[in-house]
Amino acid sequence: MKLPRDIDGATLVKALRVLGYEQTRQHGSHIRVTTQLDGENHEVIPHHQPLKTGTLSSILKRIAAHHDLTMEQLLAKLDL
Repeated sequence: MKLPRDIDGATLVKALRVLGYEQTRQHGSHIRVTTQLDGENHEVIPHHQPLKTGTLSSILKRIAAHHDLTMEQLLAKLDL
């Protein structure tokens, strides 16, 4: 599994809508998204361009764990 290298924060926020995430607030350059799907979950996405691969990986791992998906399944759903 290879993570995309050119994803920015805004693109990730839009892609997460597939899983029911919606932007709930923004403080500076960080966007908080929340979903009620599979229980409530909050994630903070930096509005950076592009996201560092370690940051992107960490965010996606937490989201995959919350939704009980593998990273491959998550990336396929998000179409990144």
